[in-house]
Amino acid sequence: EVQLQASGGGLVQAGGSLRLSCAASGFTFDDYAIGWFRQAPGKEREGVSCISNSDGSTYYDMSVKGRFTISSDNAKNAVYLQMDSLKPEDTAVYYCAADGPLKIFSCGVHYDYWGQGTLVTVSS
Repeated sequence: EVQLQASGGGLVQAGGSLRLSCAASGFTFDDYAIGWFRQAPGKEREGVSCISNSDGSTYYDMSVKGRFTISSDNAKNAVYLQMDSLKPEDTAVYYCAADGPLKIFSCGVHYDYWGQGTLVTVSS
């Protein structure tokens, strides 16, 4: 059974940092891309950052480039999203998702498997 468990959300002041974790199980981790997506109230879900575990390719949405860093620990089957210089507009429920196996790398809401979300709230 595929499982993706996101954690690490919380309340932080603008300018602060959070680190999200996504623990994955039930599939061949190295053959999948893992992505972080977010959905703010009243808005569509959007891709924030994704990483290919097969070749290390990464993608960042322009809104987070330079502030967020995605990383993967293949030994632990985990993906992390380090979020720095947080802004109120980063407030959303953040989801991790997986796409594969060995598909052409992309970062989109078409991903195959989804975990539950973790809420990130950035106060001004």
